[in-house]
Amino acid sequence: MEEVRNHNSCMNIKADRPLEIHFHDKMQRGYYILEEPSGKNFHPDFSPELTPKEMLSLGVFGGKYMTDCQEEFPTDWFSEAKLSPKKKNPSLNYFGIDASLPLKTWQEKGWIHPADPRGWFQWYCRYYQGRRLGEEDLRQIKRWKAIRRHAGAIRKNCAPGDLTCRRKQRQALLHWAYDSRKI
Repeated sequence: MEEVRNHNSCMNIKADRPLEIHFHDKMQRGYYILEEPSGKNFHPDFSPELTPKEMLSLGVFGGKYMTDCQEEFPTDWFSEAKLSPKKKNPSLNYFGIDASLPLKTWQEKGWIHPADPRGWFQWYCRYYQGRRLGEEDLRQIKRWKAIRRHAGAIRKNCAPGDLTCRRKQRQALLHWAYDSRKI
């Protein structure tokens, strides 16, 4: 089996199918199997409006997300990413506002699955890449669909295209791959 290494030795991609992605960062170490081509064959109920690369370039999670695990994902995702390696910086968010709960809150509420200790966006990045987790995928897709209610609140309370209206809800929608700039 031929092994191909990314620009950083933390990620190994096996050249024959199925692909294995190996990772080692501050929160976890291991590997997963890619079962689908990147960006393809999503569940029929899951149609995100933004790719992980687009989200990172727009500015999400105060730039703090994925600063120690870039090696796991395609290099081009980070070519225009707004990142803050030391601490969260809400000014890097597209709407310039903090719209994130602390990871500790997510853990306390039981929203974190052990396979993705960073939460929904980590799940989405790995799902986008082609990993599939069955029941966990269905749980995360259900959560993604529930966030859509915020788009309805923006439509109800804001003039179309008024990006200054409900900035926190708009930023939260960006965190869930909904393009709130178009509402």
